[in-house]
Amino acid sequence: MPEAAPAAPPRWPGFRGPERDGAVRGVRIETDWSAFPPTELWRRPIGPGWSSFAVDMERLYTQEQRGDEEIVASYSLATGEPVWMHRDATRFWESNAGPGPRATPTLHDGRVYAFGATGLLNVLDAETGALIWQRSAASDTDTPVPDWGFSSSPVVVDDVVVVAAGGRLAGYDRESGSVRWRGPDGGFSYSSPHLLTIDGVEQVLLLAASGATSVAPADGTVLWRHVWAGGAIVQPAVVGSGDIVINAITFTGGLGLRRLAVSREGQDWMVEERWTSRGLKPYFNDFVLHDGHAYGFDGSILASIDLSDGARDWKGGRYGSGQLVLLADQEVLLVLSEEGDLALVEAAPDRFREIARVPGIEGKTWNHPVLVDDVLLVRNGEEMAAFRLSLAAR
Repeated sequence: MPEAAPAAPPRWPGFRGPERDGAVRGVRIETDWSAFPPTELWRRPIGPGWSSFAVDMERLYTQEQRGDEEIVASYSLATGEPVWMHRDATRFWESNAGPGPRATPTLHDGRVYAFGATGLLNVLDAETGALIWQRSAASDTDTPVPDWGFSSSPVVVDDVVVVAAGGRLAGYDRESGSVRWRGPDGGFSYSSPHLLTIDGVEQVLLLAASGATSVAPADGTVLWRHVWAGGAIVQPAVVGSGDIVINAITFTGGLGLRRLAVSREGQDWMVEERWTSRGLKPYFNDFVLHDGHAYGFDGSILASIDLSDGARDWKGGRYGSGQLVLLADQEVLLVLSEEGDLALVEAAPDRFREIARVPGIEGKTWNHPVLVDDVLLVRNGEEMAAFRLSLAAR
């Protein structure tokens, strides 16, 4: 009997895409939305939560709250109709952001890895939703539920599943669910583990109250640390082969960005601060890198800084506490505003220029948008919708 063909890789495997960098590659869209407006494909109510989407060939996956049950759900990408729901009798709520899970599921090798706001880590069959194993990362790491809930999106590295229980990483055996290792406690964090390779060494980086800590994914051995007191919600970003851009926050806002040069001599790791900038101060709104510049939210206003020295290029355009993705092939930012509007902004350092803006969804929107081919997915704690974007002529 011939071997079955390998399954197609997920089109958007989880939080902020394949590299967790918020970049969409291989897609070019028409940016004149007066002539080629987004076309609504479907719209449906959804339970509260700040999860984004993971997407395979025919389905999307997200997390939400329905009453006293936390849900990991699969929906049809074409119609928005529900396919399956996994339910856990747990509920998280806090006064700032309300109820529901905060993290985004991860797709890997036919499974869904989902981390809930109270610390439940579910591993489910992507086709059926059947439970493969479940752990409480809160109990496994002796970590109380953070003020704003557990927010880490899992990452799978070879045979290890890595989650951040607040500022402490934990590695689980992918098949059995047994705890493989526990990392050091870095203090509070709402960021997710970030997989990267420096000097040929694969590692997982986490931003937390104590700064940046990078570990070996196989056993959790600490490779290097950089102290920058504060905390983190957003993801780090990789510049070239060894430089990293990180951020720190206070409880009232962002402190800024810092570029680090990380290198290795033998078994020793060295970390050098290149610059620290207050020209772009992300809080919980992720930033993107493009062609030597960083673009993101400085408070509620978009800004750009030069990655060579951290100097601000420009600041302009009010989108509240929105989120964005980069269309890397055509130097365009696709912004989902806090009010649910869709906007296109030039990813160019010389000036701020909004290209287009149209209504999208209703209600407070903090969730990251997703673009797979010509389908744009957006959601908040009340509804989700899919739009078809016209592809640009080649």
